[in-house]
Amino acid sequence: MNTKTYQLLEDYMLSCMEDSAHDKEHIYRVLYTAAEIAQTEKDVDYDILITSCLLHDIGRSEQFKDPSLSHALVGGDKAHAFLIGHGFTEAFAERVRECIQAHSYRKGTPPQSVEAKILFDADKIDASGTVGIARTLIYCGQVGRPLYSLLPDGNISSGKGDEIPSFFQEYKYKLESLYSRFYTRRGTEIAKERQAAAIQFYENIFREVCQTYTTGAELLINHIEPDL
Repeated sequence: MNTKTYQLLEDYMLSCMEDSAHDKEHIYRVLYTAAEIAQTEKDVDYDILITSCLLHDIGRSEQFKDPSLSHALVGGDKAHAFLIGHGFTEAFAERVRECIQAHSYRKGTPPQSVEAKILFDADKIDASGTVGIARTLIYCGQVGRPLYSLLPDGNISSGKGDEIPSFFQEYKYKLESLYSRFYTRRGTEIAKERQAAAIQFYENIFREVCQTYTTGAELLINHIEPDL
């Protein structure tokens, strides 16, 4: 890939980035991580990989406006149309579309090609560790999701099995379990290096808010007189 082609793809990516949890720096981190993983894999088409990494989140704005949409599916179609419109071959554009549409944790089809597996792993690595925690908190703030929800008895839910979206729910649904979902050896290694920090953060924040509710609620009762 020459500089002119890279600049074309980068400029298009930058024009699509509106979500601060999935901003241009997220794209670059995914791209750089993918480059590291690719060194340990065989027969990688770097033009496909670089293009897919740069364009993998260009469907985010559509999903943000309509949560029923999958940014991976929308983004894959957008990337395909953009590439065809700028003279890339149908075969190239289709391979990029397949990579992008397979990178989603929730709605993507399982990645098949080595480039798709590298993109999937690189993207999920950016959801691991403390970086993943920080990005999830940013996204929850953007869409108005709380840190946690309450159980019927008034206690704080750990997030496990929750239907109400929250940071704790996202941690239990995705962030806690993604470490077993990697396809490449190097991707698995990088994620495992980050896992302990994420676990510690979640356990600390869960303990802190639970302690606040338990202690504070008991003290508050002493200052509220019952109705006669």
